[in-house]
Amino acid sequence: MKHSGKARKAAFKLIFLSLIAAVVLWGLIALAAVISVVSAVALPLILAVVWLVFTVFTLYFFRDPEARVPAGAGLVLSPGHGKIDAIGTCVEPLFMGGECQRISMFLSVVDIHVQNAPVSGKIAFLKHTIGQFLNALKTESATHNENVLIGFESSEPAGKKIAVRLIAGVLARRIVPFVQAGDEVKIGERISLIQFGSRADVYLPAEFKIKVKLGDHVVGGNSILAALE
Repeated sequence: MKHSGKARKAAFKLIFLSLIAAVVLWGLIALAAVISVVSAVALPLILAVVWLVFTVFTLYFFRDPEARVPAGAGLVLSPGHGKIDAIGTCVEPLFMGGECQRISMFLSVVDIHVQNAPVSGKIAFLKHTIGQFLNALKTESATHNENVLIGFESSEPAGKKIAVRLIAGVLARRIVPFVQAGDEVKIGERISLIQFGSRADVYLPAEFKIKVKLGDHVVGGNSILAALE
């Protein structure tokens, strides 16, 4: 599927940078060997264990399974893997143009952080907004934190506006869109990556019926958030 492997490349980049940092620290420790024989032996071992743990965690964090897209018409799938913690209405003026329904989910550090297209259609809007890095557990982080808003003009259901806001958190300091304005996407296709803990909001027109409830754990590209009935 399109954009497959991008998350794994990001993981290897972080691991390589951490290896460089570890080598530098090992060099500093070697220079300190004349001061303390114990630290010259023990600290490199501790550092190696810490780096190994970081490598395993990073590979786990950047896992990127294929989406199992369900069959059906008029469906809006979850863009992210996480827990639904807010459902309601709000005003989204940039793309939705006013009041709409909002479904918000929290992505913990143990969730998958590749996002999937909720519908098939065209990327009609993409805007990156610089902001704060509040804890993504707080729903108000959607208003204040750095975020990327992606607007879809869906082809199925035809002609509907649906938006996804990718929100940075305390640890998630980098949002990496795989798409740009004008791209055509298929439902379930990879569209972005958020590194280390985050939040995702989905904006829907009023005529869509919400199919999830608070506390549900959803799977990106698989769980049905809403449907046009």
